[in-house]
Amino acid sequence: MTGFVTLAGVRKQWSAAVVVGPIGCEIARGEILSLLGPSGSGKTTILRLIAGFEAPDTGRIVIGGEDVTTLPPARRRCGMVFQHYALFPHLDVGANVAFGLRALGVRDAASVRKVADVLALVDLAGFERRMPHELSGGQQQRVALARALAPEPRVLLLDEPLSNLDPALRERTRREIFVTHEQEAAFDLGDRVAVLNQGRLEQVGTADELYERPATLFVATFVGRANVVRGPTARALGVSDGQVAVVRPERLRFADRGLAALVKERRYTGAAAFYEIETEHGARLDVLAAPDAARVGDRVHVEAVRVMTFSEERA
Repeated sequence: MTGFVTLAGVRKQWSAAVVVGPIGCEIARGEILSLLGPSGSGKTTILRLIAGFEAPDTGRIVIGGEDVTTLPPARRRCGMVFQHYALFPHLDVGANVAFGLRALGVRDAASVRKVADVLALVDLAGFERRMPHELSGGQQQRVALARALAPEPRVLLLDEPLSNLDPALRERTRREIFVTHEQEAAFDLGDRVAVLNQGRLEQVGTADELYERPATLFVATFVGRANVVRGPTARALGVSDGQVAVVRPERLRFADRGLAALVKERRYTGAAAFYEIETEHGARLDVLAAPDAARVGDRVHVEAVRVMTFSEERA
């Protein structure tokens, strides 16, 4: 095991129909891994397993070379920010942020300085005496983030922590917090992205890898825009029977010859436009092209610059 955080065969079964795992994944020191997947795919469960709020049925969790599978949350040195804040309503902002510092023996002036530093980091300087109910949703989320950062955890777990921030503050918070790890944003936060589907880990890779070289049909359709083509239209694009074709809109282009189609809709986006076309076989596809490439009602031909293929069984 070479990762700073390692999940080795981690599995959690909630019922006969709801199972997460087995998950095998390694995360390097200083790396930011984003979990991406539809609701119910297991993202929050994986975070809770790492933090120690849930125990795996099988497998091991290793952090910094230490097997923490059976350790309680307090001994794992993980900071977790929940989607719904989980602030202590009876404590003011300063006491909320200082809560984890007390367990480390940080008190008095040192605690006051640390609280002030992390509140400034999340643009809440001077809010120490405010109560949670006096704050907006975005401010409460930032307090929760400051509370997790204050003890300087060795692993920071974020369950959609920026979802309630306005766009400008979201970008600022990302830069201020994550630039200390010398990481670039990919799919909002991660250097790599782990794509989950129904409790299974479909693929782990960079944003480019997931978009250009998806391992499964699910990843191809979940990450970015994709045209999924079957039957006669797929065969017209050179795909054999029994396979599903996936073509990105920017990988289709209008041409003098090729697949015949009718332009049904045009959606202007500025530098380009999305054209919804209906092929002679009845399939609907999106084409990304110049704003003046075609008009609604035009009969056109399109050709695919690149087609990705997957077996039907992998859907």
